[in-house]
Amino acid sequence: MRKNQLYPRSAVRWALTAAGAAVLAACGGGSSGPSSELPAGVREISATAYPATSAGSGSTAGAQDLLTGGIGKTGLGAAAAPAYADPAHPTAAELRRNALYSNYRGILDPLPGGGYGTLYGPNVTADGQVTNSEGLIPGREYVAVLDAGSGRKQTMIAVQVPDSFSAANPCIVLGASSGSRGVYGAIGTAGEWGLKKGCAVALTDAGKGVGLHNLADDTVNQLDGTRATRSAAGSQSFFTALGDAARAAYNATFPNRIAIKHAHSQQNPEKDWGSDTLAAGRYALYVLNARYGTAANPVPFTKGNTLVIAGSASNGGAASLRAAEQDEGGLIDGVVASEPVTEMPTTSGYGIQFGGAPVAGYGKTLAEYTTYGNIYQPCAALAAGAALAEVSIYNYIGLTAMTARATARCDGLAAKGLVAGATTAERAADALARLRAYGWTAEHDTMHNAHYALGNGPILSAMYSMAYGRFAADANLCATSFAAATPAGDVAAAMPAALAQSFAIANGTANGTPATVVYNDSVGGAKAWQFAVSPSTGVADMGLDNALCQHALVSGKNLATGAALTASSMPTKADSDKVRAGIQEVLHSANLRGKPAIIVAGRSDALVPVNNNARAYTALNRSIEGASTRLRYIEVVNGQHFDAFLPFGGFDTRFVPLHPYFNQAMDAMWAHLKNGAPLPASQVVRTTPRGGEPGKAPAITAGNVPPFMAAPAKSEQIGFAGSSITIPR
Repeated sequence: MRKNQLYPRSAVRWALTAAGAAVLAACGGGSSGPSSELPAGVREISATAYPATSAGSGSTAGAQDLLTGGIGKTGLGAAAAPAYADPAHPTAAELRRNALYSNYRGILDPLPGGGYGTLYGPNVTADGQVTNSEGLIPGREYVAVLDAGSGRKQTMIAVQVPDSFSAANPCIVLGASSGSRGVYGAIGTAGEWGLKKGCAVALTDAGKGVGLHNLADDTVNQLDGTRATRSAAGSQSFFTALGDAARAAYNATFPNRIAIKHAHSQQNPEKDWGSDTLAAGRYALYVLNARYGTAANPVPFTKGNTLVIAGSASNGGAASLRAAEQDEGGLIDGVVASEPVTEMPTTSGYGIQFGGAPVAGYGKTLAEYTTYGNIYQPCAALAAGAALAEVSIYNYIGLTAMTARATARCDGLAAKGLVAGATTAERAADALARLRAYGWTAEHDTMHNAHYALGNGPILSAMYSMAYGRFAADANLCATSFAAATPAGDVAAAMPAALAQSFAIANGTANGTPATVVYNDSVGGAKAWQFAVSPSTGVADMGLDNALCQHALVSGKNLATGAALTASSMPTKADSDKVRAGIQEVLHSANLRGKPAIIVAGRSDALVPVNNNARAYTALNRSIEGASTRLRYIEVVNGQHFDAFLPFGGFDTRFVPLHPYFNQAMDAMWAHLKNGAPLPASQVVRTTPRGGEPGKAPAITAGNVPPFMAAPAKSEQIGFAGSSITIPR
């Protein structure tokens, strides 16, 4: 293992030969010039060779590889992460290893029964052969940070070049992270697929990542993942939220709070997901040229001779589509987006038909449907048709203990005229109907309880409203903050070990590792959202007032009265204007510039419902690019957003993984670009859930997840009737 960690710009030149120096001498900076140029704003951090000579749960930097951190298929499948030599002070190498572990498992089902090791995994070859290999992939990793000079953007990029990379057959896979994850967030999707193909993989957090500024002790994550005080970190701080005076003032009123980069960077990072992905691709070309260039041929790789596929899931899928929309220079050859969050710019000019009937609610933005769902999901989850009664999932998420609070949410909604009905059952049924009218479908009914109980609504409603409005950590927007909490929901100091290990175990959100969403105005004192008592109701209803405030920021009006926000309302019109302006910055165009693209989505995805996302985007793209569009849409029945949920009882029996379809879509795009194979037709894929006893579903087989077809039966084809996309029931 050879490493050059955190070295200064003057020493960066990759210690290359005279040929490499010639390449650099020809560079003048900028983001749209020759591929030998270091993209504007990119600062190189480290270059590391990972020989992947061994595997084991205790592997450190010397035995790491590009894909698994040295722990291999067995280590990634182990229930426990590798141990640290000193848990309170993990090294950068240990954090990288464990970040690969947690990010891989964070979006995939890591259990053999769910397909790990048979349908996918490090031991499964690029052509689908199951081996006894641990699947370690040796190569070099080049880490850089993209910043425009503010010190707040700090987009991380990791270009992985496997030893199997062929200079005669060059390819690059662009992998933006899913969710709010860090730079390794797409390691299990774009990373694994690309590395197995021998492609360079350009991973990026796209301006998100694990940036936790603990305001109590003024510690931050550094660029290499380790923790330090803000003053000691200096320019190596990944995210600094507040300076001394602002931090002291905020701490006096709101002690033990944690600022989160995605929410508080004041950059509205989503607007740059596409450009950050393109920058990662340009940096990958630069790395390849610097490594393989010669004096006679200093720039062997260009966008013209190097195959580039942008492929990722969820927010990473959205970044892939956005990059293609913005790719004026023709860097990207093809796109694969699994369960993408597509911020629709309009509901006009297209429609959706399902089973021959028009869909009424579609094309809403993430901010709209997330904040609306955050209001209604707790109540709707009590509806008879929304029950998910398996014991294991209830015990895991504590849903039974939240039933009384969900009932209080129904009561509070009724008192404000926001649901109809005299009984809880009637109110819950009405809440569920309202969600369906807003873009959710019957396939989502049983998912609402898990999504609200796991905090997806409260987390995203808080984080994205802050991000869109570019609010600082001390803004107290809708009386919301983030902090560690006790089991009873009281604000507590974050555990030092949790902070020290956060680069590896956190996912960039307020999901409780270590920060959770806190409602500062809860009656009796600040409480975690699950325990919040609304001032307007006086009961523990999981912060109904907080949820209504966040939706008002997005809509610009009071949901209960319909009145427009004012300078003295809560929230204020000024704050809402900021949020809505930020939303306008993140809208997709749906114009893919004629590029081939495949979208894969699960029909049962309640986090990113297809009517507001994949279906709507495909329809709008068709209205823009016409019948010549090269976008294809694969809708998977019984697929939902989180493959990582599938080990839970009730999920294992009801749903199938989407990941095999991401891999198949990447294979199909590869075959199309390399060999001219036709793109698959847009279609519905009928899967078969594993069934059995919840928590003990039989092992999945290929028969549960049949492949999509190049030419599906007419009854399964997704087509168009006029300007409306038509989805078979």
